[in-house]
Amino acid sequence: MKKAEKAEKAVNEGVHREVSSGAALDAEGVWSGSWVAERLGVELVGEDRLTDLLGLALRRNPKRAHLLVSNVLGKHVPQSPSVVYGHGVELGRRVRALLGAEEAGRAVVLGYAETATGLGHSVADGLGLAPYLHSTRRPVAGLAAAGGFEEAHSHATSHLLLPEDPALLTGDGPLVLVDDEFSTGNTVLNTVRDLHGRYPRRRYVVVALVDMRSAEDAGRLEGFAREIGARVDLVAAASGTVRLPEGVLERGQELVAWYESGAAPSWPVAQFPAPLEGVADTPLPGARGTARTAPTGPHPEDERTDPHVTRIELRWPADLPDGARHGFTPAHRERLEAALPGMAARIADALPVDARRVHILGFEELMYAPLRLAHELERTAGVEVRYSTTTRSPVLAVDDPGYAIRTRLAFPAHDDPADGPGERYAYNVAGAGFDAVVAVVDSAGDTPALHAPDGLLALLAAHTPRVLLAVIPSYAPERPSMLPEPLRGPAFSSYAPEEVGWLLQDLSDVTLEAPTEEREEAIQSGGAHYAESLPVEYQPSEQYQELFHAALDDSAARIAQATGVVTETVLAERGPRPVLVSLARAGTPVGILMRRWAQHRHGLDLPHYAVSIVRGRGIDANALRWLARHHDPRDVVFVDGWTGKGAITRELAQALEEFEKSDGITGFSPEIAVLADPGSCVRTYGTREDFLIPSACLNSTVSGLISRTVLRADLVGPHDFHGAKFYRELTGTDVSVTFLDAVSARFPEVEDAACAQAKELLAADRSPTWEGWAAVERICEEYGIHDVNLVKPGVGETTRVLLRRVPWKILARAGAGSDLDHVRLLAEQRGVPVEEAADLPYTCVGLIHPKYTRGATGADGKAVSV
Repeated sequence: MKKAEKAEKAVNEGVHREVSSGAALDAEGVWSGSWVAERLGVELVGEDRLTDLLGLALRRNPKRAHLLVSNVLGKHVPQSPSVVYGHGVELGRRVRALLGAEEAGRAVVLGYAETATGLGHSVADGLGLAPYLHSTRRPVAGLAAAGGFEEAHSHATSHLLLPEDPALLTGDGPLVLVDDEFSTGNTVLNTVRDLHGRYPRRRYVVVALVDMRSAEDAGRLEGFAREIGARVDLVAAASGTVRLPEGVLERGQELVAWYESGAAPSWPVAQFPAPLEGVADTPLPGARGTARTAPTGPHPEDERTDPHVTRIELRWPADLPDGARHGFTPAHRERLEAALPGMAARIADALPVDARRVHILGFEELMYAPLRLAHELERTAGVEVRYSTTTRSPVLAVDDPGYAIRTRLAFPAHDDPADGPGERYAYNVAGAGFDAVVAVVDSAGDTPALHAPDGLLALLAAHTPRVLLAVIPSYAPERPSMLPEPLRGPAFSSYAPEEVGWLLQDLSDVTLEAPTEEREEAIQSGGAHYAESLPVEYQPSEQYQELFHAALDDSAARIAQATGVVTETVLAERGPRPVLVSLARAGTPVGILMRRWAQHRHGLDLPHYAVSIVRGRGIDANALRWLARHHDPRDVVFVDGWTGKGAITRELAQALEEFEKSDGITGFSPEIAVLADPGSCVRTYGTREDFLIPSACLNSTVSGLISRTVLRADLVGPHDFHGAKFYRELTGTDVSVTFLDAVSARFPEVEDAACAQAKELLAADRSPTWEGWAAVERICEEYGIHDVNLVKPGVGETTRVLLRRVPWKILARAGAGSDLDHVRLLAEQRGVPVEEAADLPYTCVGLIHPKYTRGATGADGKAVSV
């Protein structure tokens, strides 16, 4: 037998065939709606079963005077769990018979919060283990709603649909909508209108315990079905209507005020007894209305984890949803069915040995799990079990046999609700003579407010010898990617849109620049991280721009060949369709050049993105999540311009290791492909020579007019990409595309040499020697520098020191030629000495001022010796 069939068999065997018991009559045969009917003239007209299923009470609600109180729903009236569950399953079986096996197999069930969450789940069980979702009033940060609607007469109107899998609502099978009562049809119309516009389908089935629509309302539903071109069926346990005399709302409100505050109604009430003394505040804590007496002392053997409660460890299965707020699938049902006997046994073991009447009290939307636990306990424990849940609904309590709500416990909300604090209620529990009450809440509701002196548990303890607490872990759905699509030019960057997608957020309108000296002092003092601000963009002089163009003419062929070598190596080792992910921003021009080479040489159109990595903070984890959702992580190749001492190589490896642990996403390789690897830090490179790459000579004006990336807590939230700015105002001096075009124009002439060199490298030992790191450590020791991060080796890193930081000295390898022309010019402009040094594996090394304060520079900001 298949697992699903076994689970359905368990459901069927556990449901009592007799579901009509539990009529709304007391022991003397008094209908629990007679009190309201006599005082307000409200009538139930229809099938005889209506008065079995329903009682009446008065709402404390300005929109509707009366409340139909279901005796078989398990919300306001404690009831046998087999009766509650049986009614839902029976309705589900009727829906299955209506739809037929094929359509029933494609159906999805939707229930309404808070009252019908358990009923809808039971209907889904009876339908044939259909997937189930219920609406919720508990939003989840970052989880987009798949729909929403209003419940016009409710005290709390907004419903959200928050399926973990949005596809749950996108099929074309029947949608089964379940509510406890079908009164005007407005709620269903609002729901169908919202969902049909998003996910149209051909058939809907409305299910309710009672259909109380007027003829006019019934016609509205039929007309709406014709309007949307769909079939709408209705299945109910009983049908009828409510006859309301004129002025019933006002009279009901006055009656509530009379019983709660003593304000006499404006209409004659002499024929009715006055409210009992103390109805609003009885001596029993929290019970409003006249409660029957109940033992209030603690059990003599009670060992409580706090003054009011003994905890029960249910051992709820890991990652099993506590309900259907985010969807409940047939696979979830199989796991629940398997775990129920053990969890019910643990509840039974925790009960007092002399307990005969036990109440299982659920928690607002958390109805189904407590119901199933109660049902299993009833089947196996040999005790009388009743079930109901707490609720948001404010209802007048009157201790009269002809009134449905006999007692009320009022207590503060204890799950930090999104709509703010408020009062919550448990009806007909106080004074009911239960030997034990088991409160079942999800972990979001297990808060100090639950355990407070005026909280639910303390109030329950005044009405039963033993209070037990079972906490079900609140299910946290996997957060779907709410991240935007990559930014592209010309809206963001001066690169063509197909050249690169930036996995960044645009901070162009934020002032982030600070004077170089201020930034340096803050960074070295530990007062700020370098990624929290930006240096003022360097504006090159005419002489410096001439140097850039001369360097580009000189080095374009060499860069083209290195591009070819590294790209051919990547294609050979990482497959024919790598996903290039450059480390912004220095890696971005190189990633574009590699993409152009693959197109030129192989006709490939490789995807290319730019992401942020920050020393000491790691790579942008949200960018990794986006990449993992859109590509196979094994295809991702990280690209950078050059290596210095290998700090970013180490940073990436550590960040990916941490990301695997936090997200469980594997496959990203920590290897970086670079144009130049003078530090011998990576295996995949175009060359290990330290030569001038002109894209290192400038800042944004050679990098698509994009700033260095920014990571600052007030600008970048936990679910945002790192940020950067687009300097549109520098368009007049932008040479980004000029640089790319000059290099890629040389591809044909270097093609053969690049392919031959790549072939040689693929056959050679390319293991990193970390020669550069060793040299940095020697320099630190020789120059008394306490922090290796103040030593920036290589032409590219030295240029960055001169453009962005406060430089102290430049070390140049003896005999270095034109590769250092721009470095010498920048050093002269900033008053930085250039010293020749022997045994450097790099062409040059930039030293940041090791003891920097603003007093360590002259008035013009130029470096001074220490």
